[in-house]
Amino acid sequence: MINSSSDNVRKLNSINRRMFITNSLKFFVMIGLVSRLFFLQVKENKKYLTLSDKNRIREWKLAPVRGEFHDYFGNVIAGNFEAYQLHIIPEQVEDFRYVIYRVKDLLELSDKQLKKILKKKNEIKPWETLIVSDNLSWKNFSKINNFLYDLNGVKPVISISRNYPYKENFTHLIGYVSQANPNDIESNEQIKKNFVPGLKVGKVGLEKHFESDLIGSNDIERYEVNAYGRRISQLEFQKGEKGKTLRLTIDTEIQKLTNELLKDQAGSICVMDIYTGSIIAMNSSPSFDPNLFVFGISQDEWQLIRNNPMKPLVNKTLQGNYSPGSTIKPIVALSALENGIINPNFTVKCTGKTEMYGQTYHCWKKKGHGFMNLRNAMKQSCDTYFYEISRRLGVDKLSETAKKFGLGDRVFGGLFDIEKKGLVPNTQWKKNALGKGWLLGETIITGIGQGYIQTTPIQLCLMTAQIANGGYKIYPKITVDDYNKESQGDKYTPLFENSKNIRIVQDAMFGSTNEVMGTSYRSRINDPKYQFAGKTGTAQVKKITEKDRELDLKTFEIPYEERDHALYIAFGPYKNPRYALSIIVEHGGNGSTTAAPMAKKLFKLIIDRHSLRETINNKKYLEI
Repeated sequence: MINSSSDNVRKLNSINRRMFITNSLKFFVMIGLVSRLFFLQVKENKKYLTLSDKNRIREWKLAPVRGEFHDYFGNVIAGNFEAYQLHIIPEQVEDFRYVIYRVKDLLELSDKQLKKILKKKNEIKPWETLIVSDNLSWKNFSKINNFLYDLNGVKPVISISRNYPYKENFTHLIGYVSQANPNDIESNEQIKKNFVPGLKVGKVGLEKHFESDLIGSNDIERYEVNAYGRRISQLEFQKGEKGKTLRLTIDTEIQKLTNELLKDQAGSICVMDIYTGSIIAMNSSPSFDPNLFVFGISQDEWQLIRNNPMKPLVNKTLQGNYSPGSTIKPIVALSALENGIINPNFTVKCTGKTEMYGQTYHCWKKKGHGFMNLRNAMKQSCDTYFYEISRRLGVDKLSETAKKFGLGDRVFGGLFDIEKKGLVPNTQWKKNALGKGWLLGETIITGIGQGYIQTTPIQLCLMTAQIANGGYKIYPKITVDDYNKESQGDKYTPLFENSKNIRIVQDAMFGSTNEVMGTSYRSRINDPKYQFAGKTGTAQVKKITEKDRELDLKTFEIPYEERDHALYIAFGPYKNPRYALSIIVEHGGNGSTTAAPMAKKLFKLIIDRHSLRETINNKKYLEI
């Protein structure tokens, strides 16, 4: 009995322990559940409310409205228009195959277009936006909206896209926009912040440089959806800010004329205000229509541009390195005067050629010019005269003067990353670059703008402007509010030792254009209102052999790629100068017959529009 009782007690104790453990476990589980519920209901209330709202509320970022470019008179030269787009987010589509074939039928897409869309779908993540079309017609856009009830996950979007109303006229200056790529997004915080599928950003030119100012900020739309992801109602619309509108110093009418003058030719024309540095026109030819790139250029159109032998993709104004030819002679003359090497009466006899150390240096006039002083040598562009004064001057002193007047350095600083520096050689440069000593013959040919010396058209325009304004430093600009604060103290820095020397060179350039025997005499304008002074130039692209001299072929008889480049620099009106220009026509033959006549047409329009420009200049520009 005693054993039986003891066994019962042990069993009872065992049962009690088990019940205690079980009840304890239940208690702790209950405590855990209550704590978890409290945590979820109270502590994490906002988080799960947000997640719940995300299932119910969707946010849609729209492409920002890009700022515009206006010319000096307020004309829109790069604007915007409404583009109708169709987007699909694959993960929000229940049956993608059904939806895409439904879209194909509605938009009448070809099999090739469908394959392209399917290929894009496979290249993106399921939650990323697939752009089916970024430029729908209004008819198709309306059709898609009418059938939205049957197109789950399809989003018709009204976006803002770029438009260039003057087509090829401003391409090399403004540039163009195209769809943002990963590199664009990573390299610019503003693009990353405002990125939406199909966003267009600047690729080259001013569009690229001023991207952060132009891009603007997104419109944000919040709307409620049902369990199937279909829109029920709009809850909120947050308006973004339009990008900054930039007003340029360019005159569209003059820019258009430069484009017409260079039609079917390769070259560049620049026009500059000689006091403010404002760029009035800056054209590189041939050009192309930037609208082709906005929605993605076709392969055929791209190949036509890319394979054009005249290289329309190259901005010749900023990237073209050319021998300046005789357009360098005003600087050679000025340098010789400034350094006391010659005076205006210094005379050289030109017989048509100069012999030196067994080398013959020819003048462009076979029989020679006879006795030449500085003014006549400039007027008739006598090579022999400039051979002699450059020999006496030396390349180092010539280099110093040329650099003072803007050659051998970027004119716009960092504004255009494609801009070339050109090259103004000196003895140290050759030693460092080529490891060889400088030769006297190299100095002689540098004096007529041949040899190592290379300049860009915009540099020649700046050089001419600073000669025209009396020899004072200016800082070229393209936007109206673009003032280099660091340079304001140097705004009227003289580039000369004696202002008389500048006037001598100006007068010699006047004779070159306006007096009999002047190389551009046929392009003169007798009316003082339009009268200008200039200097022609002809830059060789290949060495002229004795056989070439004997043949003495006309320009049209020479193969195009072997013809000389034609150049011209000028400023006007002569009595009260205000504008300077540079012209280069690749393989144009010579400056007097090809480039100078263009200047005549340009100056008439430039001077006629000056009063309009001054009227605008005296009024406060009102942003639209």
